[in-house]
Amino acid sequence: MELKDRVAGAFWQRTLKDSIQCSGVGLHGGEHVQMTLHPAEADTGIVFRRSDVRDTPNEILARFDYVSDTRMCTTLRNAEGVSVMTVEHLMAALSGCGIDNLIVEINGPEIPVMDGSAEPFVFLIECVGVVEQDTPRAVIQILEPVIVRKGDCVATLEPAEGFSIQFGIDFDNAVIGRQEISLNLTEPSFKAEICRARTFGFLHEVESLREAGLAKGGSLDNAVVLNGDTVMNAGGLRYANEFVRHKVLDCIGDLYLAGGPILGNFRGEKTGHALNNELLRTLFANMNAWTRIRLEPPYDYVADPWVPEAIAVNA
Repeated sequence: MELKDRVAGAFWQRTLKDSIQCSGVGLHGGEHVQMTLHPAEADTGIVFRRSDVRDTPNEILARFDYVSDTRMCTTLRNAEGVSVMTVEHLMAALSGCGIDNLIVEINGPEIPVMDGSAEPFVFLIECVGVVEQDTPRAVIQILEPVIVRKGDCVATLEPAEGFSIQFGIDFDNAVIGRQEISLNLTEPSFKAEICRARTFGFLHEVESLREAGLAKGGSLDNAVVLNGDTVMNAGGLRYANEFVRHKVLDCIGDLYLAGGPILGNFRGEKTGHALNNELLRTLFANMNAWTRIRLEPPYDYVADPWVPEAIAVNA
């Protein structure tokens, strides 16, 4: 595999050419929010900015050690308690399109769910365009296998030449059942195979979720809803195995909280946001399991010593 094909976005850091805005409802909170994606300087990373918060620091770094909640979605929170929910679909789009630096300005507590997939965010990125920056990308290279388990749910990262995912789910439901997928993740494969897969849920769970303060903005416009063994959405499924593809989409978004692209293979069995985050925390706690490298011309890797802040403090 050519080095240029190993990581979406190739060698140079990338940001957007200009700002672009969208609005929509939050899947869990149900609030209408407005979001603007702003270009950012090289080595900024992905930063969420709560424009509705003015009395306290309102920026939240998109990184695994800022994850504060993983119930039904991934929530980030800064040291002052300012948070943003449901970041995974946007983070998946940024990962799949190779966007390294961005300020995500939002006037509410949750990223808009749009149609329940990453496709609307990919559309925004393509509408405004992408610009390469004069700084090489930093990549997290997996050096030795790391594995976490909870019951029959398992998540693993292991060394590989590119970024690939093998994923399996198993539901006691005739529509879903057992689904598996294996993909080498590049920008084209993300757009063709993953980004259109929507979040999904079961009608019988809606009431209990809403009592727990979740899924208040969910509807047939932004989720695949199953009533027993029936897909309630008029248009049906976008892929025969849309369910496992969406789990891969969530996983891509969660893993992009590593602080950069991953050079390694992910294997997941019935994993979700909580285990995905635990996998990253376990990875970075083991200094022998990873290294951070820069992609330098003439297209080779150069070591770039770096330790996440939370790990450095505890080292």
